[in-house]
Amino acid sequence: MTQGRAPGAPGARDAARRALRGLVMAATVRIHRPDAGYALDEPGTFLGSGYFVAPSWVLTCAHVACGGEGGEVVVVYEPAPGRGMSAVSGHVAAALPEGAGSLPGNWPAPDLALVRLSEPVDHECVYLSERPAAYFGEGQVLYAGWTVVDGRLRMLDGTLTVQGTIGGWNADVQMRLGDNDLPYGVSGGPVIDPERGEVIGVLKSRSDHARGGTSTGLEQLRTLPVPAGELKSEPDDLYQAVVHAHDRYHRDRQRHPDARRHTWADVQGQLGARPGQTLSPDERVQLLGRLADLPPPASTRSLLDLLESLQDFEAPAPLPAPRGWRDGLGALYEYARDDGALYLVLDYAVHAMTADRPFLAPSTPAAEEALWAGVWQAAQRLGPGRRSALVERRMARMTARRPAPGPAAGPRGAPAGGPQGPAAGQSSVLLEIVRRGWEPDRCDWSVFVVRSDGEANRLKEVQRVPLADLPTHLSAPLKEAFRQCDTPGRPAVLQVATEHSLLALDVDEWRLGPEDERLGTQRPVVLRCSDRDQLTENGENPEYGGNPEHGGNPEYGENSGYGAYSGHGASPGPGHGAYGEHGAYGEHGEGGGIGRSRGNDGGGVRPAAAPGGDHRLDIDEERRARWRWLHAHPVTAAVLDCDDGLRKPVPPVEELRGLSHGTVPVLCRFDAHGDEGDAEGLARLVRGGFGVALWRRGYGLPETVCGEFHRGTLDQIAGPAGAHRLPEAVRDLRHRLRSGRPETFWAHGIALLYDDPHQPLPGAGDLLEAP
Repeated sequence: MTQGRAPGAPGARDAARRALRGLVMAATVRIHRPDAGYALDEPGTFLGSGYFVAPSWVLTCAHVACGGEGGEVVVVYEPAPGRGMSAVSGHVAAALPEGAGSLPGNWPAPDLALVRLSEPVDHECVYLSERPAAYFGEGQVLYAGWTVVDGRLRMLDGTLTVQGTIGGWNADVQMRLGDNDLPYGVSGGPVIDPERGEVIGVLKSRSDHARGGTSTGLEQLRTLPVPAGELKSEPDDLYQAVVHAHDRYHRDRQRHPDARRHTWADVQGQLGARPGQTLSPDERVQLLGRLADLPPPASTRSLLDLLESLQDFEAPAPLPAPRGWRDGLGALYEYARDDGALYLVLDYAVHAMTADRPFLAPSTPAAEEALWAGVWQAAQRLGPGRRSALVERRMARMTARRPAPGPAAGPRGAPAGGPQGPAAGQSSVLLEIVRRGWEPDRCDWSVFVVRSDGEANRLKEVQRVPLADLPTHLSAPLKEAFRQCDTPGRPAVLQVATEHSLLALDVDEWRLGPEDERLGTQRPVVLRCSDRDQLTENGENPEYGGNPEHGGNPEYGENSGYGAYSGHGASPGPGHGAYGEHGAYGEHGEGGGIGRSRGNDGGGVRPAAAPGGDHRLDIDEERRARWRWLHAHPVTAAVLDCDDGLRKPVPPVEELRGLSHGTVPVLCRFDAHGDEGDAEGLARLVRGGFGVALWRRGYGLPETVCGEFHRGTLDQIAGPAGAHRLPEAVRDLRHRLRSGRPETFWAHGIALLYDDPHQPLPGAGDLLEAP
């Protein structure tokens, strides 16, 4: 039991065991029938246990999850210790074996199910072992689950003794467990290796004639159906989507600079775990996270061929065959020699980063560079000969690699749009909202129909409406405006124009009737800033004040830099800049800083010199130039207010104006209910000449992990098409989010500024009179 871990002091190990227990219990949930309603503690609706394996994904037994109606269940969990129980609905996305629900008697092995949550919630996730359960051997395991005690639902945990397996060594499906009682309800709970601190299985059944029961190894998830068609994106393969989300979650948790709780890797380190006899737990989660940033293997056969091509790997692969990058890494652990374990792992990573791809995402080149950066850093522990071998192998495989299919120009099902926007040639609806300065909780509003030639016809206007009551008051006029503008299959764009301090209004969440879709899923909803001409040169409204020389942020000097995709922060190997050879799609936070000159691949040029040597165009002309460039060239996302999970202020206007014309600013840490600094940051973007920007509302908590948001915005924004596709792309994201697609949950609260400077708002330039 000590292979793969280093011994530690008894006292420290006891503390680590207690921390491990806390992590397990925090991620263990109970499953109820969908009629549970508000009776979360009612044993009558209780079906069994489960646990979070990735954001918005629960693993449990099929006989537990399929006890609901129509595949619908309720997942009850505790968001954080002491915060009480919460509930969220879920749907059974897959059950193994398929079609077993109609069979009488016990559910046949492997008896596994994945439940997809219907909405994003904050929760912990367990760490899943990449080693097959057959490698576990003998000893004790931990378990956790829910059961009924004295008529009340209670969490239960304890130890079990491994007494053998059911099935052969390579193809075993179940582990026999004994020496403890397994009461009703714990089925679906996790089984944990206490020496390595990782989950290895799912409690399946309890014995009728003895103490104990059986568990199913996690490797049986590899038997989930393989997509029949061409793999075009990660979510097309359920197995890959879940395990990649798991690995990125633990990578992001480990590197989050503001985290205050122990992570699984922290506890594994305290237990003395040494994955593959060569990696620390932290090194493992970083490696798996970088592998999960890549597209999955092209096929199981291609992964097996890759493993067989490794010079120091001779053992047969376990069954079920490895299917994902983490599976291949786990297969190396048991057969690596002590003197070659690290080289074998790094050689495998080089093969993975240079493998044939089933598809390419915009983030793939940066992910490959980040993985190479990590490999090169770890390779410093090798001798010069093996370091050279890794470099040569990488170059040779990159030269021989077949080109992969490129990323789609836009979301599936989304119209391509034209250079003037997704609704070119179609009328749109404009909603103008003006806050009353002397009554800040009230506003005046107007609804316009904007014809394709730019002419705006006002349908209705109303004054002194409470901001909180806008959806009710606007229901009838907006419905009429949509009737006038919508065409079959093409709902009109809704433009919402308001001052910068109200850009956090969640108009996309409004429903115009109790049975209506949210506006943001029904049609593209974009924001426009109506007071941009009243903002100061430094980006603030005069009411904010600020330092006139540095835009209110003296901490920014002229050397401040902001990466185009802040999040992962790895440094590349020798001879490779942070962008490698891939231009603007560089790795996270190491290059392409604000104010630096860029080549043609960076998008745009520096402003021409004005008379007197001032390198600035008139701001209105610069705004129009940015807009034209964005709609004729590829665009790049730039996260401006977040550095590896830490909030930072939006840079001053002068630095923002140094960004290339192909840049779409992204705000990760925007808090609609935060201090005035968030509205001030939006004001700087507007005053800096940006007509297109992206942010998310309501995610200002310091513990928020934002790696998926950074990655998602890069993949949605970057690409060969211009900015004209973004309104429809954001609408598609919202639609999939509301359909319960976990791969889009990062986009919860997303908002798009799409303010065409060539289409002035009605009345723009009119003089205002005091009332």
